[in-house]
Amino acid sequence: MLTAPVAIWSQADPMHAQVTLSGTVNVYSLGEVWTDVSEKQTIWLGQGDGKDRSLIFDATNVSSLDGSAFAFLIDIQEAQKKAGGQFEIQGLDPKYQPLLQEFDPISNLFPAPIPKPKRGFIVSTGMATQNLLDDAQGLITFAGHLASDLAWSIRNVKQVRWGDFVNAAVEAGIAALPIVGLVAFLIGVILSFQAAIGMEQFGAVSFVGPLAALGIVREMGPLITAILLAGRSSAAFAAEIGTMTVNSEVDALVTGGLSPIRFLVVPRVLAGILVMPILTLYADIVSIFASMLTMQIYGIPFINFYNGMLSAVGIEDILSGLLKATLFGVVVSAVGCLRGMQTGTGAAAVGISATRAVVSSIVMIVLVDGIFAYISYRTGF
Repeated sequence: MLTAPVAIWSQADPMHAQVTLSGTVNVYSLGEVWTDVSEKQTIWLGQGDGKDRSLIFDATNVSSLDGSAFAFLIDIQEAQKKAGGQFEIQGLDPKYQPLLQEFDPISNLFPAPIPKPKRGFIVSTGMATQNLLDDAQGLITFAGHLASDLAWSIRNVKQVRWGDFVNAAVEAGIAALPIVGLVAFLIGVILSFQAAIGMEQFGAVSFVGPLAALGIVREMGPLITAILLAGRSSAAFAAEIGTMTVNSEVDALVTGGLSPIRFLVVPRVLAGILVMPILTLYADIVSIFASMLTMQIYGIPFINFYNGMLSAVGIEDILSGLLKATLFGVVVSAVGCLRGMQTGTGAAAVGISATRAVVSSIVMIVLVDGIFAYISYRTGF
């Protein structure tokens, strides 16, 4: 048996329309009626200027209403008000008037969006400067805490979480061997080819091998390895600690009287200090081997390449590169942990921390590399 709809749309003329309610108007009886009336209202308001159109809501024959009925009424009224037309309710039982008055005026339910004022250049510059200073302050504070806790780890070796240290070293070290080896091999090939193109014009191809080996050992090996670890391990550290921060696990450590830096950061920084020189030495060997293979194309025998490399590369060059790699390992692992502990709230917070960790690590790598280059220039080391 079909029942009449609880809401019927009708038009007396193009300028006047009426929605007639009857019976029990609730979430079950409204059903598709809501959509049907709303669509007809949209079409009606779209036919010319809606400012002169009047809509009457007739609730004379209503036996009962629930919250969905008022939501339906407010939806129709809001569309009418937005078009600039008139809206009137007739025949509503007085017992529903107090509830209806709670939604008056309707403009409070649908406030107009307030455009955000555009920041001027001075304000934007000031905010950026303030954020930079705050970030620098946090970095300096974190560096002080980390230095103190690293000294603590030397005095209390048995209390260091060596299990986390091993896991971080395996993840950042052994698992990174394939990508480090691939990039190092390509760097060795490309560096030798590009150098040979220029040196061949002067008949000095034999000097390409020693120069490439010296550049790889002192600069390219540590730098490429550090950048790879920044994109790989630093982001992983930030994501791990960031997830713990979002889940309030870091707060739980503080509540339990444990230092988050000793518990989470120190093992990862020690792992970075260990694996970075090893990966750098591995990258140096692979790159030099790739350069040696490349020079075969130009007729340079292995023995000539080897002898030239020995004459150009000294033990101080290797130690200089490894020392630089150790500093890079501290920077990459520490910055990743710092960004993880600075993770905010929200679904995107961990991703933002991982991105900030990679960007900050690369910036710090370049900064440390520049300082080290100046020191090497002044001291000859």
